[in-house]
Amino acid sequence: MPITVLIVDDQELMRMGLTMVLDAQDDLTVVGEAADGASALTAVAKLKPDVVLMDVRMPGIDGVTATSKIVESDSESRVLVMTTFDLDEHVLGALRAGASGFLLKDTPPEDLVSAIRSVAVGDAVVSPKVTRRLLARFISDDAAPTRDPEMLNALTEREREVLSLLATGMSNAEIARSLVLSEATVKTHIGRVLTKLGLRDRVQAVVLAYETGLVRPGV
Repeated sequence: MPITVLIVDDQELMRMGLTMVLDAQDDLTVVGEAADGASALTAVAKLKPDVVLMDVRMPGIDGVTATSKIVESDSESRVLVMTTFDLDEHVLGALRAGASGFLLKDTPPEDLVSAIRSVAVGDAVVSPKVTRRLLARFISDDAAPTRDPEMLNALTEREREVLSLLATGMSNAEIARSLVLSEATVKTHIGRVLTKLGLRDRVQAVVLAYETGLVRPGV
């Protein structure tokens, strides 16, 4: 079955261009378009797309709010937000709301297609280092945690170590070398962290590590 995609953008030309690129792929199909967040929510409920390409800056219900509502509805659809600027507070808001990653609007077509495929199978497509840079931009060193640090008590000491390294932008292989573990073991630990903390993917794990104060900007 092809991966189904909903395109949400207030610019018609952008929607048309994305549709042409995606429909040219044998394994992707655009099942709908929406010009704003309100229409997107209706389309997600009706069409149940695998992936939602979501513009973050739109009139009315913006992409951040729409992303939050999609995640809160327990929809199986995963959201990939699009923006013009990589250091964008709207993107950070979308990641906090549960987006599986973000892309710049000038991303090459082949990278866009690859990102959609990755998100569809449950992977995050934003480098943790990029997410870390975003968080460091908007979270100050002396800011109090915005999430209760006690929620991390559900983790074992090893799982906290893995989460800390993950939040610094390390790959599974780098974490494995640092902790002298196999990559398979690291992957298992990350899976347990996501499950225990109720997170969708690595991006949300990085965000939470900052918001609980487990990792601080510049550390």
